[in-house]
Amino acid sequence: MGGLFLIIPIVALLQRAPWSDLGGLLTDKAATQALRLSLVCSFGATLLALITGVPLAWVLARANFPGRRLLRALVILPLILPPVAGGVALLLAFGRQGLVGAPLFDWLGLQLPFTTIGAMLAETFVALPFLVITVESGFRSIDRSYEDTARTLGAKPGFIFRRITLPLLAPSIAAGAVLAWARALGEFGATITFAGSVAGRTQTLPLAVFFDLGFDPDRAIALSVVLVFISILILVSLRERWLTPLR
Repeated sequence: MGGLFLIIPIVALLQRAPWSDLGGLLTDKAATQALRLSLVCSFGATLLALITGVPLAWVLARANFPGRRLLRALVILPLILPPVAGGVALLLAFGRQGLVGAPLFDWLGLQLPFTTIGAMLAETFVALPFLVITVESGFRSIDRSYEDTARTLGAKPGFIFRRITLPLLAPSIAAGAVLAWARALGEFGATITFAGSVAGRTQTLPLAVFFDLGFDPDRAIALSVVLVFISILILVSLRERWLTPLR
């Protein structure tokens, strides 16, 4: 019964999809704008997650310091925090009157809310934990004897990281990046709260689906089908890494 409960909505979506008009619905201006913006923001969010998340994962996996458990809890928090609450927190931090946003606007004239960069930041906020958790697990699973042997032979830390640690960690980084990208692509709550839904600027695919339901349900369904197929593709690509150990 549980399986049916999960499968029936997907079947209903696919059954209702306007397959004969799918090409036209997905190539009109509004749909292509939303798709382009989703790709730009999700890949940008993934890049930001990689830049900030890999060092953070190393700190959580390898460093010992007071407050590490608290830091890990804060990193994981966006996984369970309602996305709308995350969007409100981002507004209070990076809005024009926010903790960081006010100095940015006063000194540099930089406004982040309701911009494409703002949408990217909102997606990074919710996607970063997926990458950090995955890469931290990768760091912990590495056999450190390889690094210790290289260290005893006189190798410098930078060389050890580039030539030993990074190649061993690469599968975890790739898996974490894919998961972060998928989460960023499907983000809705934090994005609409912090960046709004401005066509061509912040209206990504999930936001377009929500607003199309009221006046163009066929296009909303077509965009939903795209998101479903992307999700299935991601699950299939990660099946060997994530599902095999559960058999």
